[in-house]
Amino acid sequence: MWSILTNNWSSFLTGFWNTILCSVIALIFSLILGIFFAMLEVAPPKFVRIIAHIYIEVFRNIPLLVIVMIFYLIVPRFFFKLSGFQSGTIGLTLYTSAFIAETVRSGINSIGEGQMEGARSNGMTYIQAMRYVILPQAMKIVIPPLGNQFVNLIKNSSVLAFVAGFDLMYQAQLIAFASFQTIDTYIVVGLFYLVLTLPLSYYLRHLEKKLAN
Repeated sequence: MWSILTNNWSSFLTGFWNTILCSVIALIFSLILGIFFAMLEVAPPKFVRIIAHIYIEVFRNIPLLVIVMIFYLIVPRFFFKLSGFQSGTIGLTLYTSAFIAETVRSGINSIGEGQMEGARSNGMTYIQAMRYVILPQAMKIVIPPLGNQFVNLIKNSSVLAFVAGFDLMYQAQLIAFASFQTIDTYIVVGLFYLVLTLPLSYYLRHLEKKLAN
């Protein structure tokens, strides 16, 4: 197993870096989109709620690989070309944002209506009340499920392997094919994923306990 790691260190490192880069980009933008659509889903105008609901249901119920393939194969035919890394990152962002939106929405709905009414009676607009009063409380509530979404996002980044995204899984496929040491290769890849997910899991658990006090 160690020979696989040492002989292919640069390839593993390239895949590791691309996995981190994809995960960080997707995490940032999926969180932004998720919060945005969660706010739309509880907004007063009905047509806005319908738009948000359609977005969430579409991306929650289409397999991640299909979404990625749409950007990798279909979008370039009619609009502009995207690399495997770009297609995978965009698909991962949209897919994850739908789940984050539902998570944040449940947090918003758990806040009593009196909080919004009190903020509005003090002269705040709907957006201001949501930003300064409702969202801060809701985000504390949804940290545990959001943490699970972030960990899943890192693991789901392996979808880039299907579109030559040069992530860890893609590099593993190349190494396993060239070396015929499939088991050892994927054990090493598993260890790389643990390096990413375990610290995040422990940090989120620590953050959850800290906010609970």
